[in-house]
Amino acid sequence: MNETPLHFKTITEVADLIKSKALSPVELTEAMLNRIQAQDSKFKSYITVMAAQARTSAQSAERAIAAGNYQGPLHGVPIAVKDLCFTKGVATMGGTKALINHIPDFDCTVVERLNAAGAIILGKLNLTEGAMAGYNPEFQVPVNPWGSNLWSGASSSGSGVATAAGLCYGSLGSDTGGSIRFPSAACGIVGLKPTWGRVSRYGVLALAESLDHIGPMTRSAADAGIILQAMAGLDPNDPTTLPASVPDMLDGIDGGVRGVRIGLDENYISGPTDPQVTEAVMAGIKVLEGLGAVIVPVQMPDMSGFMEAWGVLGASEALAAHEETYPLRQDDYGPWFRGFLESGVAVTGAQYAKANNVRAACRGLLSNVFENIDVIGCPTMTTPPLPITLEEMYGSTFLLDNPHWGRFTVPYDFNGSPSISLPSGRNSDGLPLSIQFVGKHLSEQLLCRIGHTFEQNTPWHNLRPDIE
Repeated sequence: MNETPLHFKTITEVADLIKSKALSPVELTEAMLNRIQAQDSKFKSYITVMAAQARTSAQSAERAIAAGNYQGPLHGVPIAVKDLCFTKGVATMGGTKALINHIPDFDCTVVERLNAAGAIILGKLNLTEGAMAGYNPEFQVPVNPWGSNLWSGASSSGSGVATAAGLCYGSLGSDTGGSIRFPSAACGIVGLKPTWGRVSRYGVLALAESLDHIGPMTRSAADAGIILQAMAGLDPNDPTTLPASVPDMLDGIDGGVRGVRIGLDENYISGPTDPQVTEAVMAGIKVLEGLGAVIVPVQMPDMSGFMEAWGVLGASEALAAHEETYPLRQDDYGPWFRGFLESGVAVTGAQYAKANNVRAACRGLLSNVFENIDVIGCPTMTTPPLPITLEEMYGSTFLLDNPHWGRFTVPYDFNGSPSISLPSGRNSDGLPLSIQFVGKHLSEQLLCRIGHTFEQNTPWHNLRPDIE
């Protein structure tokens, strides 16, 4: 097998090289900045490259490591963050012209913690406007490295593209209805949505505060655990963060899956799902069963009312999040997101209450499903990455026109369960397929172990788009 190019190596691999001093953080950062300069005009994943800051951080990391002060597997590793995350002195625009001059005077908690772990922040990644579904006409659309005509996922599209194209070693995304998992699935990488409250949202632009999750997007399950480890935990600046201690996400990662109970509802994972997606999920679960996992038949609840409730909650909470700029600067919003905010204006208190009751019911129903299992196995998306035009990306309801768009994502934003999306094969056109495992609250360590075991026993983590 050919040697993996440096830019496609995992965090785990480059961390070992940095720790042994076989690889310099300065050299690695320069190589990545050069690659971004050479390649990202094609992929459009970055909205802001923080070259000067990255070089300063890399020099600091190199001095610390040379002095024997190695801080762990993120020390000296170049990563990037979605442009919802406040970065001191650097624009944080959230994909909207209304915030184009928004320059925070502090780092958000997750950026602060990644800096403390020694990570090198390369820059800010492109996204849909307001982290919803369509793009503002003033911003570019990230290009899926698997095909320029393919959907690159929802709002964390820049994060998915940059990670898949070897333009960073990992990235941060956010997930309100699926936006860590959709671009991870569409771009053939790993996405880990943590338990709601496991990661601070302080200093992160909101879409819908009661549903927003911040999490890692990487090229391996272990890498996702490394980034989550660095940024998880209680934050006094975010009262919604959980006081539970954060375990070592890599502790026991090689322990396998013997005895792990995987809930499977074959009707749930098929239905409106592309048959090749379903087949890949069934094959993946079969692999884990062969390694000692126990497959437990479950019956998933009726999901039919969840999508409408998500729209009510999402639009009304987005309206609250943008109250300082909408409607005051409504002309600076693109047509798609402006329409979404307008729909939030129309939501009544009674409608919001009813939608919230649906969310509460979802939590209860899923608690019953989890009673005798450890994780649910299912797809991430109902289809492989689909063809889409620029016109559709800027102005249409491409995602929400599909009534099943959030079938495998929204319920786990509603109940706050952690989930991991992993590459699980290719379809007949050679495009990436994915599998998702959803766990009980605070079970991210188990999800990383399941993901790692799956990777060690299948070839799909080696999938890369055919690019330089």
